[in-house]
Amino acid sequence: MKIVGVIPARGGSTRFYNKPLASILGKPMVWWVYQHSMEVKCFEEVYIATDSEEIKTVCENFGAKVIMTSKEHDTATERLYEVSQKLEADLYVMINGDEPAIEAKDIVKCIPVDFNKEEFYASNLMTDFTDPVEVVDTSNLKIVTNKDGICLFISRSPIPFPKGGMNYAYQKFVGVGAFTKKALQYYHETPRGPIEKIEENDSFRFIENRKDIYYINAHCKTISVDTPKDIEKVEEYILGYAKKIPVRG
Repeated sequence: MKIVGVIPARGGSTRFYNKPLASILGKPMVWWVYQHSMEVKCFEEVYIATDSEEIKTVCENFGAKVIMTSKEHDTATERLYEVSQKLEADLYVMINGDEPAIEAKDIVKCIPVDFNKEEFYASNLMTDFTDPVEVVDTSNLKIVTNKDGICLFISRSPIPFPKGGMNYAYQKFVGVGAFTKKALQYYHETPRGPIEKIEENDSFRFIENRKDIYYINAHCKTISVDTPKDIEKVEEYILGYAKKIPVRG
């Protein structure tokens, strides 16, 4: 089986311009994601998918393979779909370019032990909240699954509501997922539904159409960078690593 890692790295965001190039301890954020992704042993190749010539140049300078993609994509999954049309693989694993703290041992948890490359398969990672304040923060997506790990609903609101009991661990979205080409094709060909538009989460492309997307609890540390203020938190966490990340390039 050919499994590839793909890091979407969009340039030109109005909220956080050129976020993938934001400096974290002297290295661009996308560099940190690339280092972790290169440590995943089952990846045959790792690519950075971008729409920015500036990001392309920076990434190639530290030795990464880059695939140029359209500036018209609204979501990272749509960018991954374009990659799937240019690059043949059995499974495409997306590691969001704003997840600099995610580690290789957690990335692999979205990859099924056995799968049919010709069939529909989609998965994503989640993890437990450790700070109660984050549960009510609307920037954090809350995930609810059934007993088999199939996603039932995602919301920026705290769900489920603890009316019947308090013995529940809330889970949040982690920007790592795995897709077969058939799943990406389905995503591309299916229009956005009303819930996806309201919640602004593209997993609903599958949920609203009764297509199973698995959410796997990686029990990992994640610090998604949404604003420049998040950089400080990431740097504090990285400096606390017991083991330094090896430098490539």
